[in-house]
Amino acid sequence: MTLDPMLLAVLACPEDKGPLWYFADEARLYNPRLHRSYEVRDGIPVMLIDEAVTVDPAEHQRLTAKAAAEHVPQTLAGSGAASGPGTGGE
Repeated sequence: MTLDPMLLAVLACPEDKGPLWYFADEARLYNPRLHRSYEVRDGIPVMLIDEAVTVDPAEHQRLTAKAAAEHVPQTLAGSGAASGPGTGGE
């Protein structure tokens, strides 16, 4: 189940307030700056800092490569926030 584009346009990381990558096929939102992953359960993003999962460097590398190769959608589109692979946290 994919997230509504209007929801993606306003979602931000609850910790640093920056954009997230949305991996629909993995049902997760990912913050590459903090290496934190937020689950999407039944189409609802779980945006609780306490439930976020910190990913290890290998998983961060995989997600970064996947985002670049597959043009993964990002939240806060049009906000002027820094975006895309290579945006901090590496």
